[in-house]
Amino acid sequence: MREAPVRHPGELTRTLLQLLALGGLLMTSLWIVRPFLIAGLWAAMIAVATWPILLRVQALLGGRRSLATALLTLVLLLTLVIPLYLGISAVVESAQDVAMLAERLASWSLPQPPAWVEAVPLVGAKVVVEWRALAAEGPEQLAARVTPYASEIAAWLLARIGGIGAVVVQFLLTVIFTAILYTTGETAARGVDRFAARLAGPQGQAAIRLAAQATRAVALGVVVTAIVQSALVGLGLVVAGVPFAAILTALSFVLAVAQIGPLPILVAAVLWVYSQHGGMWGTGFLAWAVICGTIDNLIRPVLIKRSANLPLLLIFVGVVGGLFAFGVVGLFVGPVMLAVSYMVLGEWVDQEA
Repeated sequence: MREAPVRHPGELTRTLLQLLALGGLLMTSLWIVRPFLIAGLWAAMIAVATWPILLRVQALLGGRRSLATALLTLVLLLTLVIPLYLGISAVVESAQDVAMLAERLASWSLPQPPAWVEAVPLVGAKVVVEWRALAAEGPEQLAARVTPYASEIAAWLLARIGGIGAVVVQFLLTVIFTAILYTTGETAARGVDRFAARLAGPQGQAAIRLAAQATRAVALGVVVTAIVQSALVGLGLVVAGVPFAAILTALSFVLAVAQIGPLPILVAAVLWVYSQHGGMWGTGFLAWAVICGTIDNLIRPVLIKRSANLPLLLIFVGVVGGLFAFGVVGLFVGPVMLAVSYMVLGEWVDQEA
């Protein structure tokens, strides 16, 4: 018969002190690297999502990892810097336009609503009543109503530029960390795999692989779809001459990533085109808006299934819930957490069966 291990009186105290020391060491380390956590997390997501592309580029360049890393890092840098520059330019130009809009209202009067507005189901009659009430007011009353809002919007837009330095620093850190992961990706992957195996055995290793698949699924199915959809929306806005096209295109991208879709922008743009360019242009833009508003339902499922065999609803809930829970980085964290939980729960149910 095997004897039970003898516990010395001070062993429990020593174990408790060891745990406290280890916890304090981990908390202090996290506090030190806290300024780099967001950039590091984004770099990890980008590296995981684009790793197959890196391997293909490396094969085309004769197996030279350093050259492939330099090329993809340059592409990533341009991908981040160019939209940032365009976004700042659009904000500055729009802030000036919004400020000038208030001045033009002093000599502008709202026309009577077109006849077709009243025929719009559910909201047409209410819109016509409010529209006619605003049209009955003179330019001075309209200017008095809109000027405070226009000034606040212009001030808000200009204030957004104040924190642009921190955004640039985060972008540069993300690019640097991504380049490091490109160079040492296999070593980092082996380290994570060994840690997962030590923590949870084969299930931990499977969870890590599923997390990588979920990250690629979000990058392809959500981000790429949002880029395509917002680009089509922006093209239509520019061709139709809709004002603030750059800002509306950026907002369409954000709404598409958040799984809301650009429908609110498209509805407002359709109404504007009908009122400014007439029925033919309005109908043509309406057809384009229908294409832009529904094309994500065709692209997203195909791209997600190419990366991970996960339910589309799980990815959708993970993206939306992660966005509300963790901000922009939650776009990837949410689906990854739900995918791992989905796998663990499924294995547990199978074991019970």
